Amino acid sequence: MGTIMALMLDVVPASEQPVDGDSTGHPFIAIDGDYGRGLVIVCDHARNSLPARYGTLGLPASELERHIAYDIGAEALTRRLAALLAAPAVLSTFSRLLIDPNRGEDDPTLIMQLSDGAVVPGNAGICASERQYRIEQFYRPYHEAIETAIARVEAAGAIPVVFSVHSFTPSWKGVPRPWHAGLLWDSDDRLGRALVAALREVPGLVVGENEPYSGGLAGDTMDFHCTRRGLSHALLEVRQDLIAGAEGVEEWAERLATILPRLLTDASITDRIAV
Repeated sequence: MGTIMALMLDVVPASEQPVDGDSTGHPFIAIDGDYGRGLVIVCDHARNSLPARYGTLGLPASELERHIAYDIGAEALTRRLAALLAAPAVLSTFSRLLIDPNRGEDDPTLIMQLSDGAVVPGNAGICASERQYRIEQFYRPYHEAIETAIARVEAAGAIPVVFSVHSFTPSWKGVPRPWHAGLLWDSDDRLGRALVAALREVPGLVVGENEPYSGGLAGDTMDFHCTRRGLSHALLEVRQDLIAGAEGVEEWAERLATILPRLLTDASITDRIAV
């Protein structure tokens, strides 16, 4: 996805609040951490922000508060987990409605014109030059920031492991979703299955495998940065109502901060594999 843009990194201590992407000019936030431990946390859909030039993409402002614009609770969980583990993290600062960083550049859903019943006027009939502008100004810098974090782990002598934080709606098209969380993967299930097993030890917790979505999406963040190069990874989906407030975020962050360090000591999970 282009040359690593290390000089563009907007690195902030994990204890600080995020800086608005529009004011900094950066389409991502990079949180510094201990690269020698190997873990990199990413959050593809952290915010519902749109640059001023796009307004609300022609949508009512209320639509930007829905899951179609971002993953509710995911930024807070990512930040708290990064703080507890002293781990580096990279978060997007733009809405997935502008361009979805968890898609390949050639994916037809990269820029959505219709999302969960909402027509997005600002994306309708988007021309090739505007599409390319969004790729170059928002999509690629975010992914290059992830590449920079991975490179820093390798420079520190560790094998990178990437953990991606997302959230999902409690119901879909009127049907309740029974899972409290789900782990997603494609061909490399090492970390995902280990996390499923660990989370299922928590009484009452319902954890899905490749639920509520499949992790096998060519060109998505985990595929591009991890699967293609044999790096261990997992994508976590937490139900949004469980992390919509500070108490739920703290509960999930502490839970994961207890589990992940133990799994990261297992070479069968963390070693790079041949691809």
